[in-house]
Amino acid sequence: MTEQANGAHHPQPRARHTGGSQQPATVEHVTGAQSLIRSLEEVGADTVFGIPGGAILPAYDPMMDSSKVRHVLVRHEQGAGHAATGYAQATGKVGVCMATSGPGATNLVTPIADAHMDSVPLVAITGQVSSKSIGTDAFQEADICGITMPITKHNWLVTDPAEIPRTIAEAFHVASTGRPGPVLVDIAKDALQAQTTFVWPPQTDLPGYRPVTKPHAKQIREAARLIAESKRPVLYVGGGVLKAGATAELKVLAELTGAPVTTTLMALGAFPDSHPQHLGMPGMHGSVTAVAALQKADLLITLGARFDDRVTGKLDSFAPYAKVVHADIDPAEIGKNRAADVPIVGDAREVIADLIVAVQAEHEAGHKGEAARTGYAAWWKDLNRWRETYPLGYDLPEDGSLSPQQVIERIGKLAPADTIFAAGVGQHQMWAAHFIDYEQPATWLNSGGAGTMGYAVPAAMGAKAGRPERTVWAIDGDGCFQMTNQELVTCALNNIPIKVAIINNGALGMVRQWQTLFYNQRYSNTVLHSGPEDVNPEAKGTRVPDFVKLAEAMGCAALRCEDPAELDKVIEEANAINDRPVVVDFIVHEDAQVWPMVAAGTSNDEVMAARGVRPDFGDSEDD
Repeated sequence: MTEQANGAHHPQPRARHTGGSQQPATVEHVTGAQSLIRSLEEVGADTVFGIPGGAILPAYDPMMDSSKVRHVLVRHEQGAGHAATGYAQATGKVGVCMATSGPGATNLVTPIADAHMDSVPLVAITGQVSSKSIGTDAFQEADICGITMPITKHNWLVTDPAEIPRTIAEAFHVASTGRPGPVLVDIAKDALQAQTTFVWPPQTDLPGYRPVTKPHAKQIREAARLIAESKRPVLYVGGGVLKAGATAELKVLAELTGAPVTTTLMALGAFPDSHPQHLGMPGMHGSVTAVAALQKADLLITLGARFDDRVTGKLDSFAPYAKVVHADIDPAEIGKNRAADVPIVGDAREVIADLIVAVQAEHEAGHKGEAARTGYAAWWKDLNRWRETYPLGYDLPEDGSLSPQQVIERIGKLAPADTIFAAGVGQHQMWAAHFIDYEQPATWLNSGGAGTMGYAVPAAMGAKAGRPERTVWAIDGDGCFQMTNQELVTCALNNIPIKVAIINNGALGMVRQWQTLFYNQRYSNTVLHSGPEDVNPEAKGTRVPDFVKLAEAMGCAALRCEDPAELDKVIEEANAINDRPVVVDFIVHEDAQVWPMVAAGTSNDEVMAARGVRPDFGDSEDD
């Protein structure tokens, strides 16, 4: 939920305030559609991903006259939503997508839900049937405000054209402040067509919307005291640290305390992977050391994380010895899954900055426990032993075929500096999290909370549109790729030269892994490569689809790699192609699995380093 919790759509009264700058108002006589485009220009939107249709069509006419807003015509509204998300994650700005009424709007539901789970600032603008037709089951009518109410921070239905500037200003403010998230603006067609007056800046009115950013000083002091007294602290860092732009402050706090750092799937890049204090990613497929550290910790300093089930495993056995400092911009998250000993509501950047000052004060006052004075020597002895005993790794296939982990690792090593990586969902997502090094923020984009297959290609497209100077690789699976690959046409036609690595194991890999482990190797409906030879034996070896031919048909450069000896050469060739999108079909071994693993619903104490390998953490010196 948002900082408004369940009252998000029924805010309480508060004073009005002015949106935009405090300069003299601009007044123009325009149509509602022109007012919409002018409003987008004024709030700084430079890119919109969308598809026109009947109800939103009036808005598309003035786009031809606007030089400030670039519209990217996608091939499916889901692609528009994920592209807006990728744009937002890569740039730190608000992503914008646009669709018509009915099915156009409902096709945005998945990316809106995805952005809601991952706290991505997104403004979705949809056309609606004319106001007199609302509620009559008119052609292409859908109650998109009602449909998206649980998955937006707020949404608006606009039937009065005079309300368009105010609504757009409010939408961008709500999406980008507090805990970021998606909002939706649904505009009736007659409101877009009617004559109105465009006034900027508008008077905005957001009663009850007051995100708390400054943490309470008493809570900060108590947190600093616990840090100074703890023997086995862990900084448990979530995506909120990235959203707050708090990575520099995090590094200072970590080095000041000497505590180990774990970064969740949504926080990769918030703390350099190469830093000696970084233990890796915690959770279901996290590093053994990160999982063990949380289980053995006596204090969790939780910053912008929400105790997601993929991190905690069986909740009542998670971090059983730990007191919890939980800082989050959204008060609804604190205490939702795990009780906090010290709850702190505030922006992660302000929280961490204040914590640094408070911890320094504790140190200067001599309030430093024995463990802290020795740099947590006993704690680090355990952590380093686990790190050396259970490192992340993989075995090469005995048949000489390509290892998917090796493919992803080499892409990471050979990619230019500052490359942005977008991943789909499944095994390749976890391998990309494990085997690519993330040294800086906004270089790792993925669908964490919703786990949306098909995310990678359109998200990479949005990231490249927003950061054209950066190399953008989409790490995708053959299952994910077949959901949204049509956006490669969009990339080809709009000079958005992304690079796509298809980790092609011929199966829905993560589902197949679960079938291997938990369903007696009964591979029901997870094989993707059965093809013409099933009907015609002479067609054996034919690929359906042939991703190289498919990519070429969509205007992309296309390569295929099956031989480990050719791996680096093919990746370097892909890196050298920058005038159009490039797709590389990597044919990899189908039985590779993601390890470590905590089976769903089990305790993190039952983490498996590999199949049949249960780590022995022993007793810590302080146990």
